[in-house]
Amino acid sequence: MSADLHTVRRRRIFWGIVTGLAIFTLYGLLAGGRAGSQELTYSQVRRAVEAGWIDAIEIIGEQELRGTIQRPGGPAVSFHSRIPYLDDGLMNLLLAAEVEVVGRPEPLRIGAVLLSFLPWVIAVAVLYFLMMRMNSSGGGMSAFGKSRVKRFSAEHAVTVDFAGVAGQHEAKQDLQEVVEFLRHPQRFSQIGARIPKGVLLTGMPGTGKTLLAKAVAGEAGVAFFHISGSDFVEMFVGVGASRVRDLFETGRRHAPCIIFIDELDAVGRSRGAGYGGGHDEREQTLNQMLVEMDGFSTQDGVIIIAATNRPDVLDPALLRPGRFDRQIVVDMPDARERLEILKIHIRGIPVAPEVDLDLLSRGTTGSSGADLANLVNEAALHAARHNRLVVTAADFEEARDKVLMGTARRTRMVSPSERESTAYHEAGHALLHLLLPHADPLHKVTIVPRGRALGVAMSLPEEDVYTYGAPWLRDRIKITYGGMLAEQIVYGQTTTGVQNDLQQATELARKMVTRWGMSGLGPVAFGQDETPIFLGREIAAHQDYSEATAAAIDEEMRKILRECYQEARKLMEDHVDMLHTMVQALMEQETLHESEVRELLQIPPRTQDESR
Repeated sequence: MSADLHTVRRRRIFWGIVTGLAIFTLYGLLAGGRAGSQELTYSQVRRAVEAGWIDAIEIIGEQELRGTIQRPGGPAVSFHSRIPYLDDGLMNLLLAAEVEVVGRPEPLRIGAVLLSFLPWVIAVAVLYFLMMRMNSSGGGMSAFGKSRVKRFSAEHAVTVDFAGVAGQHEAKQDLQEVVEFLRHPQRFSQIGARIPKGVLLTGMPGTGKTLLAKAVAGEAGVAFFHISGSDFVEMFVGVGASRVRDLFETGRRHAPCIIFIDELDAVGRSRGAGYGGGHDEREQTLNQMLVEMDGFSTQDGVIIIAATNRPDVLDPALLRPGRFDRQIVVDMPDARERLEILKIHIRGIPVAPEVDLDLLSRGTTGSSGADLANLVNEAALHAARHNRLVVTAADFEEARDKVLMGTARRTRMVSPSERESTAYHEAGHALLHLLLPHADPLHKVTIVPRGRALGVAMSLPEEDVYTYGAPWLRDRIKITYGGMLAEQIVYGQTTTGVQNDLQQATELARKMVTRWGMSGLGPVAFGQDETPIFLGREIAAHQDYSEATAAAIDEEMRKILRECYQEARKLMEDHVDMLHTMVQALMEQETLHESEVRELLQIPPRTQDESR
């Protein structure tokens, strides 16, 4: 409280000084011409001297006259005037009229002096005001080197626990040891066990790394400090290192606690990989972080948790034992975990009974937790736009298509011929999905434009698959040729819409030959990726094989593509009647689901023993 009174007293003194200076300045400006005196022209003064109305006069400096005029029968009036030019006859005039002349030097006017200092006074006042504002917000100039960490208290802000994190069972099991250490540290110290100093969460964006870190703090009931890696780095040298020191000192003062550093790769990239060399500010910040983590004692009760989706670019010194001892992979959720995530996100949202969340989870392969949250929100928004009180299966279907492919553009003007060409293209893909034994099951085929596509044939895997065999890959190449083959068989030519299909087929064939050993060249991998760490992405592939080998690779790729093309064309020609039937239905209904297509073409449902 005394500090607050002292601050108020300093403010009053400061503003008192500023007010006094302003008053003196105004007084000096007003008193410079003698308040109450009348200003006369130089000619009026000369005429008054000649008329004998002035008995005495003061000459101030060389340009100002002061005196009193006494007109006959009138009151005495003080006056002041300025001499506009050097008048040598003025003194003779005054002596001839017997006027008493008093000469005085020009006084130093306080108004002019204060006026010259006024800009400096204003500048000091503004600077003082800004410093006081910074001090009142808990900072000041010294706060520039303070860390921008956000603290969440265990009693109020951190309300997430492991029960609120769906899926990620292995990651939660690994983090449970950190929770137990924060709850019961003596259990580990008695047996001589050492808890990891740092835990690094790695995984794709949106998989829940930050949520898991908050859940650890919520389970342990300790304070949670959150900061981003980019908050350390500034253009001023030494600021980042100062913020690192302040962050770790803050953690020690509030132990036991958890310090969570998000996007660690912003400050933890390998040293010497950037353009700034060894004197780069980011590297100095990293050096300070390495020092602080190496000196961190397990008895401090402070756990460092960091998250990144680029662990490959981190400095090896960060990943050694004693710093980030444990790396936990937060992977994309599988079908069962996606179902759990969807159940959490639909809490508080009225969902129609016919909504099949299991089907929705299987149809969102490769989606992260953030993607699923966005999908549920889009479905709710779609239902609200159509004035529905519950979210239906159609809303979820539309939301998934919008997230994956973009908003449906039903108002887009497409000519009848181009619409028919699109229908044959997508029907060609869909037909091969149904006929090929190792292909993913067809979900639906549509000619409604979405995003940059005029139509799409969507497949729906029956289960999550992490490895693929050569039969599935070859069938996939055949499916990519389906649209082009349909156009060639019907029209005798293709359109520019086959560009993406050809790119996918070529890329799959290239990887089969150069990465996966699925060709006549044998189990050999060709080419090494070159990934500059400071760019963070692959920009080139090093050719570590001869020209003869390159020619052999090209021949193997052409062989795979040619065989797949010929097999797919024969299959398409044998079932061209089915192609025409599907196109006719698409032109009428625009969208067909798998069950509708199978019923239309009289193709029996897929059996369970059909596999990849």
